[in-house]
Amino acid sequence: MLKGNRVGLRARHEDDIPVLRTELYDDVVNSSRAEGGPWRPITPGSNDPRLVVDDKEQGSVQFSVVELDGGTLVGTAVLWGIDNHNRSAHLGLGLLPSSRGKGYGTDVVAVLCHYGFVVRGLQRLQIETLSDNFGMLRAAERNGFVREGVMRSSAWVLGEFLDEVLLGLLAQDWKPDAKA
Repeated sequence: MLKGNRVGLRARHEDDIPVLRTELYDDVVNSSRAEGGPWRPITPGSNDPRLVVDDKEQGSVQFSVVELDGGTLVGTAVLWGIDNHNRSAHLGLGLLPSSRGKGYGTDVVAVLCHYGFVVRGLQRLQIETLSDNFGMLRAAERNGFVREGVMRSSAWVLGEFLDEVLLGLLAQDWKPDAKA
């Protein structure tokens, strides 16, 4: 398990799947805002890649996020679009509704940075998030990510186009304990 100050990132367990399906992916609004495509229901028992991890997939690494104090599942985290040639990747996370607003996002981003820069030896990490996702913007910036641009009207979410913010962090600019 990779450990932060308050959360740990571990492999997906079978008993995580029903909680994640119900609390994250069956929520039409949350799922529509978090995914790059339209919401669609997940059939129980399906091998949907958002829930069931394919260990052979080299382009992404998915984690379940748990509280260090007690081991309670609080969400998911992913390093995706891993490009070993250019040594870059994207990161994302999804916190259960009951776990939002508690500072977990900042810790998850910090642990993903450690994984990307130290464990994987990447040079650049990138985040794309909706411009009104203040929690993710704050978590990214507290970890040293810099706003590199706004992609205007680039996300179709529940009947409207929304702007996305592009943030980047380079290995040489990363400060492991920069959380302000």
